[in-house]
Amino acid sequence: MIKTDKQLRHYLEEIQDQTLLALDTEFRRVDSYFPELCLIQIATIDKIECFDVLSLNNLEPLFDKLYDHQTKWIAHSARQDIEALYYLSNRIPTTIFDTQIAASFLNYPLQVSYQSLTESLQNVQLEKKYTRFDWKKRPLPSDVLQYALDDVKYLIPIYNKLSKELIKHEKLEWAEEESKSLLDKETYNPNFKQIIKKTKGISKISSKHINTAINLILWRESVAQKKNKPRKWITSDEKLIKYAIGSIKLSSSAKEDFKNFLQKYKQDIIFEDLIKAQKPLTEKEVFRKNKLKEQICALSIEYNIPSELICTSKNLVNFIRGEDLVTINRGWRSKIFKI
Repeated sequence: MIKTDKQLRHYLEEIQDQTLLALDTEFRRVDSYFPELCLIQIATIDKIECFDVLSLNNLEPLFDKLYDHQTKWIAHSARQDIEALYYLSNRIPTTIFDTQIAASFLNYPLQVSYQSLTESLQNVQLEKKYTRFDWKKRPLPSDVLQYALDDVKYLIPIYNKLSKELIKHEKLEWAEEESKSLLDKETYNPNFKQIIKKTKGISKISSKHINTAINLILWRESVAQKKNKPRKWITSDEKLIKYAIGSIKLSSSAKEDFKNFLQKYKQDIIFEDLIKAQKPLTEKEVFRKNKLKEQICALSIEYNIPSELICTSKNLVNFIRGEDLVTINRGWRSKIFKI
């Protein structure tokens, strides 16, 4: 395991000509707002290594390699790995091949696990017994370290097999396009609309108190970010709604902080837009949704891909209601989805 800056420099010299990097991370997000990156695992064609993020003083040389325009990441279910690295580097990879996404185009389950792919494509059975391990613990036991290394050991062979099959079935461009959706920086910034929608009790609050509630949610989020603590450690959803309707009062210090927040930030999120998708479908919308589901089911069989990959139920409702940014209006989906 690489623990010193000197070891890191030596490693980077050894792989300077390698452009294909299999990557995985281990992080902790139990008592923090942002993921706390603890370990990075990287495999090349002939080398595999772990990087102790908690011990290394300077990660910039590693970031320069990871985010070089010639470097292609191979990862499985990469979103959280990209996110954990993004908060340290403020960078997004140039190119990525997500083996979970790629496998879904070959009729594997939409959320197929890395373990399932290693068993199916490499005839190797891996255990997932350290899922809840505290990755800040040091020193790392040898079996835990081996578990971490196994998470990248088979990624390049899996990538090679999946790529070959995708080319055979003329779906490689589809998988690459789908993986590109992971390269949007906005994906890794807080989605305030989703945070508001998921706040327990927000949909039942009266119009009289809704703006106060939204501002309280946004204020809680800013405090959680500053303190790097989970949002519900700042205040629970239940208390937040009670603050909004005035049944309980903020402490004097919190009240002052909230007042300062309101002076600096003006919320421009319209609540009606947030609850639009929650309104019941009309009879006409239900009829159209059923017709489109039949079409999606037929396409799923024709192209041998999961129907949810073509269009989720939520996206289908959004499409019916006229939203322009729905995925079936773009890319490979628009080519097969004839409306």
